[in-house]
Amino acid sequence: MPRFHNINGVRVQFTEAEELAGDAKAQAKIDGAFDRKIESLREQRNSLLAATDFYALSDVTMSAEMTTYRQDLRDLPSGLSTVSDVENVTWPTKP
Repeated sequence: MPRFHNINGVRVQFTEAEELAGDAKAQAKIDGAFDRKIESLREQRNSLLAATDFYALSDVTMSAEMTTYRQDLRDLPSGLSTVSDVENVTWPTKP
């Protein structure tokens, strides 16, 4: 389907070069979707880990459940290979 833009009030069809550039830009956005999603997941995961960092201090005894929870958070990005995987991730439950 041809694309158009407005030049001085006149509807002008994109040139072949403009079509290719538009297609490349759209593909780049699609290609970067996974990277953006996984980065967002890591930021959320890091925030959850930071909220439990005090359990890792030397003067605090960390429960086995908290150790497992923190390890599950650290393991989260592994095995995720699609945008759908990231969007449907199951977050571990904080003890």
